[in-house]
Amino acid sequence: MHGERKINIAIDGHSACGKSTLAQALARHLKYKYVDSGAMYRAVTLYAVQHCLDQEDLDKLIDLLPDIHIDCRWSEDGNKIFLNQEDVSTQIRLPEIQNLVSPVSAIPQIRKFLVAQQKLMSSQKGVVMDGRDIGTVVLPDAELKIFMTADITIRTDRRLKELENKGIILERAKVMENLVERDYIDSHRMDSPLRQAEDAILLDNSYLTEKEQFDLALSWTTDLI
Repeated sequence: MHGERKINIAIDGHSACGKSTLAQALARHLKYKYVDSGAMYRAVTLYAVQHCLDQEDLDKLIDLLPDIHIDCRWSEDGNKIFLNQEDVSTQIRLPEIQNLVSPVSAIPQIRKFLVAQQKLMSSQKGVVMDGRDIGTVVLPDAELKIFMTADITIRTDRRLKELENKGIILERAKVMENLVERDYIDSHRMDSPLRQAEDAILLDNSYLTEKEQFDLALSWTTDLI
C-alpha cells in the first residue's frame, strides 16, 4: 500500500487543536512510531509535582533530570507514557499538571534534555511526532511538517469534552483562560518558542471533522512516500 521509503512527520500547533488525535491516526495508518512530545514534558512536570516543587522552585528540577526516565509505548488503548517504569498516562492530564507544564517547558535545560531523547527516537525515520517545536527544533529536516490551529472557542469546547471524558469537571472560563495563557507562554518563551516553520503546511481544523483532517494530512503524506 505504501512505498518502502519512510519519512518523519512533524506536527506542531496550539493546545487543544487535536495534534495528538491526528498524529496517532497517521501513525496507525502508516504503521509508524508515534511520539507525543507534550506528554514527555507533562511527565517531567508530574515528577516536579511529586517532589513538591512549585513554580518558584522549578530550577531545582535541573539537578533531578538524571533521575527521570521517560518511555513512550504504543498499545491498543493508544499511546502510553511511562515515568520511571510507571504508567502515568492518566496522571499527566490532571489540572495541576496542566497549569504547570508551560513554565516547566520553558526551562532551557529541560528542553535540551527532552529534545535529545526525541531526536534519538526519530533517527531511524518512520516517526510521527507532535508538539510545539518539532518542525522548528526537534525535526527541522522532517519531510512533512504540519502546523495546526483552530478558533479559541472551539479549542475550549474540545478541551472541556476531553476533560469531562476523564471525569474532570472545570469551569469553561477557566479552561479558556488556561489555553490563552499557554498560547502566550509557548509563543513568547526565549527557548524554542511555538511558531510555524517556514516550510510547514497550515491546517486550521476549526470546522473540519477528524476524518476530513486525517484525509487531508494523509494526502500530503502519500505524495512523499
